[in-house]
Amino acid sequence: MSFIQRRRFLWMCFLAGLVLLGLTAAFANGTTLARLRFEELAQQSSVVARLRCLGSEFHWERGELWTETRFEVVERNKGLLSGIVTVRTIGGTSGHLHSHVDGVPIFRSGEEVYLFLWERPGEPYRVLGWAQGTFRIARNADTGNESVTQDSALLPLFDPRTRTFRHGGIRKLPVEVFQLKLRKALQQEN
Repeated sequence: MSFIQRRRFLWMCFLAGLVLLGLTAAFANGTTLARLRFEELAQQSSVVARLRCLGSEFHWERGELWTETRFEVVERNKGLLSGIVTVRTIGGTSGHLHSHVDGVPIFRSGEEVYLFLWERPGEPYRVLGWAQGTFRIARNADTGNESVTQDSALLPLFDPRTRTFRHGGIRKLPVEVFQLKLRKALQQEN
C-alpha cells in the first residue's frame, strides 16, 4: 500500500468515526426529570413520612448496582408503614466501583428526611420523582429550629407547561410550615 493510499484510508476511517460519533450523540438519552408540583407529589405517592436513616446496603441485580436504605419511621403523614422501611434506589458503591445517576438521592446514616414514596407489590419502596420526592431536614445548632430543603431545589427540572428548564423547589422552609403545606396537599387529594 502506497503512502497516498494509506493516507486516504486513514482519512476515510477518521470521517467514518466522526459520522459514528455524531449518530451516537444524536440517539443518546440523558436523565431529564419532568417537574412535579408539590401537590402532585402528595397525590401520586403511596406513602409520605418523616424518616431517620439507619444505614444502606448495596447489591447487584441484572448487571445494575442498587442501594437499599433502611429507615426508622419518625412520623407518618400518608399510607401505612411498619416501624422500619426499606427504600431502594439505583446506583451505589461496591468495592472500588461507584455508580451514580443524576437526581437519585443518597442518604447518610442518622439524617432525617421527609420522603414521598411509591411501591410495587413485593418490592421495597422507591422515592417518587427521585430528588423531587426527597426533603432533607436541617437543624439550626443555635436555635434548634428545623427547616426542610428539597433535593431538587438545585437541579434544573423540565417544566412541561413552559417547555423550559428551571430551578425550583422548597428551600429552608420551617418544618412547621412544611407540615401545613403537606396537610393541605393531602386534603386536596380527598
